[in-house]
Amino acid sequence: METCIRAGSRLCRLLLPNIFASSPGLMKTRQPESASVGAECPHLRLCNLLLGAFATKIFASSTCSLIKTLRQLVHPSLVAAAPIAGSEVSRLPQDILMDIFALLEIPDLVRAGSVCASWRAACTSLCSTEHCCKLQQTPCLLYTSESLGDRAIGLYSLAEKKAYTLALPDPPIRSREIIGSSYGWIITADERSELQLVNPITGDQIALPSVTTIEQVRPVYDDEGTLCNYEYSWYTARKWVSVSSNTSILDLNKLRDKLFYKAFLSSDPSTGDYFVVLIHNPHKQLSFARSGDEEWTWLPPHTFYEDCQFQGALLYATTANGEIHAFDLGAPAFVAKIVLNRVKRSISDRIYMVQAPSGEVLQIRRITTGSGEQFNELPLKTDTIEVHKVDLTSEKLLVEVDTLGENVLFIGRSQSLCLCVKEYPQLKPNHAYFTEDNSLSVTSFKHLMRDMGEFDLENNRNMEIVSPQLWSNSPTPVWLVPNPRRMSLAPHN
Repeated sequence: METCIRAGSRLCRLLLPNIFASSPGLMKTRQPESASVGAECPHLRLCNLLLGAFATKIFASSTCSLIKTLRQLVHPSLVAAAPIAGSEVSRLPQDILMDIFALLEIPDLVRAGSVCASWRAACTSLCSTEHCCKLQQTPCLLYTSESLGDRAIGLYSLAEKKAYTLALPDPPIRSREIIGSSYGWIITADERSELQLVNPITGDQIALPSVTTIEQVRPVYDDEGTLCNYEYSWYTARKWVSVSSNTSILDLNKLRDKLFYKAFLSSDPSTGDYFVVLIHNPHKQLSFARSGDEEWTWLPPHTFYEDCQFQGALLYATTANGEIHAFDLGAPAFVAKIVLNRVKRSISDRIYMVQAPSGEVLQIRRITTGSGEQFNELPLKTDTIEVHKVDLTSEKLLVEVDTLGENVLFIGRSQSLCLCVKEYPQLKPNHAYFTEDNSLSVTSFKHLMRDMGEFDLENNRNMEIVSPQLWSNSPTPVWLVPNPRRMSLAPHN
């Protein structure tokens, strides 16, 4: 404890002079117009966060007066004080710094890494494979915008109510479609309808198996052997889909709109071993690939899947009529086990599946209505969100849940999440944050306004995420839990 107290004292004395001398250059901050003019200085905010985190971690059992004393030690007059020798800063124990930095959001973590060499080393170590699990990030909204250019993407922090700009590797992000987001990575389809995994924080990118290895897709070459089109077959394992012909010849950039619905990851690709599963057409079937695979594996015969969750190699997928199927992707044969039988619902409702912090499995029903007199008139707007607990006993029933309590939902074209606001205090309890994922809207009506917002489950009403709107309507925005694993802090020397 004596070492911790000495470290805390040094932290208080050293924090402001070093932070105000640093430069947060990795991410450019943009204040939404709705932000207050007198918003808190990001450096001072980082100071307060670090002090609060230190007090919480080290002095959790101490009295409030001790914590207040710690805060009082950092006085504005210290800003003008003579600089402290860098050797003093380096004496702060790295394990304590890592525990503190683990409580910071990504922008503050980057700022902390710019203070000095020892803090940068602590941040780098924290973002390494063995320590990154300590980090707990509030979901952010990831979006594109004409004002950001073709190669940059916007990150709106719900925790800070601020927008940041991130540069991404080629191909330009505005030329791609975003079909999923899991573990801090997005799944994109480029203009040739090929898929990539991209970590917007680190810039890492991984090419997935070729789209031509999906069951319903075949390449078409011209006389010179150059890929010019795709042949898309309209069939499932049970039948041919009723269209004018059994196959269609599509341009390279048109296949992605016909084929892809959503994509999910089983784990963080930075660890090296993961599965990626696609919900794709016709009729929203499943295919998957494991890291290192050169082709996609089809999972027939069921169709009309809406959402997926993983537990290790076990894939759970829910259908539009409420069924839940389980696949063991680590087994020699892939057979769908029915976990929950069909529930009578409208086929137009979107269904999601999450695991609550308590361990309970929840099924979410999102009900939309048209903007005009006709139900199917676009754009659709979320009207109601219902929550049911999945009873996995012998009866296998759904039990309606009146309230999420202190939990909050994230749904859309990304991994569905259920989080506790005790661990994410910037979020609102008993609310659902949602983005657009209607397949017709995101593929055929890209010019339309997106169905996005914050839904108050208690009062059954929608609210805006941020105003004015920051994002372009296409590619559709998604939720992202920032993942700084392998993030380079070298530019902050």
